[in-house]
Amino acid sequence: MPLQLHLRCMNLSDELIQWYLKNKRDLPWRGTTNAYVIWLSEIILQQTRVEQGMPYFHCFLEKYPDIKAFAAADEDEILNLWQGLGYYSRGRNMLKTAREIVAEYGGEFPTEYEQLIRLKGIGEYTASAISSFSANQAKAVVDGNVFRVLARYFGISEPINSTRGKKLFQDAANDILNKENPGLHNQAMMEFGAMLCKPKNPDCAICPVRSGCYANHNNVITELPQKLKTVKIRERFLNYIVVTDGDTILMNKRDEKDIWANMYDFPLFETSHRLTAEEVLQLPEFKSHFGENNLIIDTYPIKKHVLTHQHLHAQFIHISNKPIKLEQKWFYIDVNILENIAMPKIIFIFINNLFNL
Repeated sequence: MPLQLHLRCMNLSDELIQWYLKNKRDLPWRGTTNAYVIWLSEIILQQTRVEQGMPYFHCFLEKYPDIKAFAAADEDEILNLWQGLGYYSRGRNMLKTAREIVAEYGGEFPTEYEQLIRLKGIGEYTASAISSFSANQAKAVVDGNVFRVLARYFGISEPINSTRGKKLFQDAANDILNKENPGLHNQAMMEFGAMLCKPKNPDCAICPVRSGCYANHNNVITELPQKLKTVKIRERFLNYIVVTDGDTILMNKRDEKDIWANMYDFPLFETSHRLTAEEVLQLPEFKSHFGENNLIIDTYPIKKHVLTHQHLHAQFIHISNKPIKLEQKWFYIDVNILENIAMPKIIFIFINNLFNL
């Protein structure tokens, strides 16, 4: 590395560490080298704001104080606690990881990058975070916040989600890594991006490294980082059939091949376009289970639920209780114990409103 660039990199690391020590948030997973606690926080905070993830972190840590307790849970328990966080595959992968650690490492959470990267649900970012925070291993963490800081400071216009871009940013992160204090350096980079070098309206006026920042000098702050727009949004129309019988309601356990795997919703008929409630009741697949001449008790405004690559349009049709040809995964459950099963947020909210829970 040229001397001038080396000095610029060292200055960035030193300045951000000093800023971090004065301005960091008091978060419960900081100040510990317990790899289990760090892992728990890192997975929960993927795609989740700190404010939203904090109660889940406390809840999981209280119920499962160590990796052995986590591994002993069943999947329904994990998904039930995870309810509302989204990206439910994280919870399922965590359970697989916990069981693998108990089986392969005797319940001792590994702290070496090469061991961590082989575990289910742990990628380069998470392995780097855990190894640097728990064992001070010299691994540079690159998350969305770090991408943004690097792109703006060094003026990197290569898209962060291109093959070349990923390598370029990882190389840059490795170059500026403080090898003597990698854990502190990584925390500083991530916190700086989260609190000051924000996606919108960054606080450039008080930025300690603005004098060396390419984006600040060239007025391209809002243009960096760049990202390829490759995501195609899939529109899905979910027609849910709601059947109640006194204090019980008909539920469906989802399979493992789609969104919300192994969670619970209602009998569902998915269509390629929006249908009225009356049109849904005329579908052959509906009639094969519910027969003819069903009485519609109520319909509800269609709810749009946005996922990363999908837009879900959910329609709820409440029909009268009558003899039904049940699918294998359909069952009635008492409303009073619904809290014991894991439901997607959109179903949970609907049930709460329906029964005024």
